[in-house]
Amino acid sequence: MPHDTPLIATIVAGLTLAFVFGAVAHRLKAPPLVGYLLAGVAVGPFTPGYVADQALASELAEIGVILLMFGVGLHFSLKDLLSVRAIAVPGAIVQIAVATLFGVLLAYVIGWPLGAGLVLGLALSVASTVVLLRAIQERHLMDTDRGRIAVGWLIVEDLAMVMALVLLPALAPLLGGSTEGMAPDPVAAYLGLGLPGILALTLVKVALFLVFMLVIGRRFIPWVLHWVAHTGSRELFRLSVLALALSVAFGAAKLFGVSLALGAFFAGMILSESALSQRAAQESLPLRDAFAVLFFVSVGMLFDPGSIVRDPWPMLATVFIIIVVKSAAAYVIVRAFRHPASTALTISASLAQIGEFSFILAELGVALKLLPSEGRDLILAGAIISILLNPVIFAIVDRINKREEDEEEAAAAASTAADAASRPAPVPAQPPPPKPPKRSEKTGHIVLVGYGRVGSLVGQDLLASGESFVAIEASDDAVALLQKSGVEAFSGNAAAGEVLKSANIAQAASVIIAIPEAFEAGQVVEQARQANPGIRIIARAHSDDEVNHLTDLGADTVIMGEREIARGMLEEFTSWRQKNRTQ
Repeated sequence: MPHDTPLIATIVAGLTLAFVFGAVAHRLKAPPLVGYLLAGVAVGPFTPGYVADQALASELAEIGVILLMFGVGLHFSLKDLLSVRAIAVPGAIVQIAVATLFGVLLAYVIGWPLGAGLVLGLALSVASTVVLLRAIQERHLMDTDRGRIAVGWLIVEDLAMVMALVLLPALAPLLGGSTEGMAPDPVAAYLGLGLPGILALTLVKVALFLVFMLVIGRRFIPWVLHWVAHTGSRELFRLSVLALALSVAFGAAKLFGVSLALGAFFAGMILSESALSQRAAQESLPLRDAFAVLFFVSVGMLFDPGSIVRDPWPMLATVFIIIVVKSAAAYVIVRAFRHPASTALTISASLAQIGEFSFILAELGVALKLLPSEGRDLILAGAIISILLNPVIFAIVDRINKREEDEEEAAAAASTAADAASRPAPVPAQPPPPKPPKRSEKTGHIVLVGYGRVGSLVGQDLLASGESFVAIEASDDAVALLQKSGVEAFSGNAAAGEVLKSANIAQAASVIIAIPEAFEAGQVVEQARQANPGIRIIARAHSDDEVNHLTDLGADTVIMGEREIARGMLEEFTSWRQKNRTQ
């Protein structure tokens, strides 16, 4: 007789459908996040067919929230925020205020109270961390002014939403909501505090938690990680990262009365200061991604698609606020700080969507009886539509920025020519250094893909031997340094066909692929072989499977780092042994 296993059924149905819908979304050039939300709609109570256990899905979603916020904290960089604070802090605050105001106006038109409008407006004001970071990374803007401003702006939005999550439960009675059904604060109940006292107690608890984390957590968490790292056990290290994230979040909720989300965020933020933060992020990523997917699936389960058909106008107004109002506010603010139009357009496109925090706020608003369930449907519909449209918005912005750059270059060239014609010069002036070409004119050269730890060593040897090569690197700073030293270099992802064409791969003699990611390296191998069947392809790998994968795709030689290390160690040992025998 089969066992009744609703937990297993919920996880299996959620992850399987999320994979199917996410793969379809990716195939259609949409973010997989849309597929995860639609998978939740498919197993939700508002669509026919199998209905997953909503209570279990909500508990799984709580773990997803903890790990999502832990990830946000891991990527929180106070240094990056301070570098763009002059625009990111006031810009984000003004944009949140504008979006919240429009949310309140929409709620007023619909007939909802002020509390519902505030929750709706706040939810519509904050962009998705996942979507924004992915869009910035795909365009290799992380190391540019535009990328830093966008990320700094996002950090300020996230911090504002964290404070909203902390204060909303205390302010709920004042805004017309209720905390019935939520666990009462034992200290407030014992002291018989009213609303001002509860609000003050909440702020005191948050302050105590912050002090605890900054004084004790700042020492204890890195110490634990460093101790575990010295055991040499990767499994134990991965377990310690997850245990710290979950235990700090749970302890913060139980001991200090703050949200699980805030506890997880500060655990990640404290950990981000450790030298092991990158490794911690990598080790926790698989489980973080899995539970984050379940979080988005559980959110999709709450969405009633029929609400769009029954009353489409509020939904259209919601999308208008997300895409038009937020973007316009961001554009005006960035331009007011005298940044170029290209930067303003990029920031506007980055913020023209909503995501994780919006869902968390919507759930809290419904739980506090501030936001009706129809408001949650509006937020979910707005998120799905805005995330779907975000790649289209970015494509339009990219085209506008490219056209403006071309026009500026043409105008500068015409101005230079006019000045030269109007000023007779008896002695020819030294011409300005030419701009790097948009496409290499070299032939029979080497294309070096990646200029990191491995690629830079290869590049230095090529320079020392006088070899002609063209470099492709994702980091704008590395490309600028290469160009200053006289090396022809192009910025971008070599897996994109246009970037490889810019290095004139069709007429190159060989390509050395020094990037560590086997998936992207495989794409480079395929495209290089297709563009130039006779080219010599040398790549790197970390495992036998990666060696086979790259060889099957057309690489001539694949160097596996571990083999070369072993070979070097054996050669050193053999040399030492022979030297001892001769003595």
